[in-house]
Amino acid sequence: MPNARQLMTEGADCVAEGDTVLEAARRMRQLGVGALPICGADDRLKGMLTDRDIVVKALGADRDPATTTAGDLAQGEVVSVDADDDARFVLRRMTEHKVRRLPVIEDHRLVGMVSQADVARALPEPEVGDLLEALSTD
Repeated sequence: MPNARQLMTEGADCVAEGDTVLEAARRMRQLGVGALPICGADDRLKGMLTDRDIVVKALGADRDPATTTAGDLAQGEVVSVDADDDARFVLRRMTEHKVRRLPVIEDHRLVGMVSQADVARALPEPEVGDLLEALSTD
């Protein structure tokens, strides 16, 4: 069974805690992604920012995207996995927290991301099917 390091896509970009939501949206567009980890000045993971967060928590709440920061939208527990965690643990975290992307951490620093697509490429169909079913239900 592979570990998170073997599943992940390396070199995940971060949005800084102090970057505006507008800057984050532009970076997402440039990278062609729907989510970015939020990293603090200490280079540690502070949360995740999704395109849905931008729409619902900023635009939908009449917050100015040019002044609202990524850190303003970070809330709750940061769900991540360690680079050495096995794939079953990665799947369990994704399923329990109903997330399609998980930051991968090593020594408290972001080293990559495991996405639903990474899992689909690396694991057997039954395990991928279970994850898809879990993510598709409320």
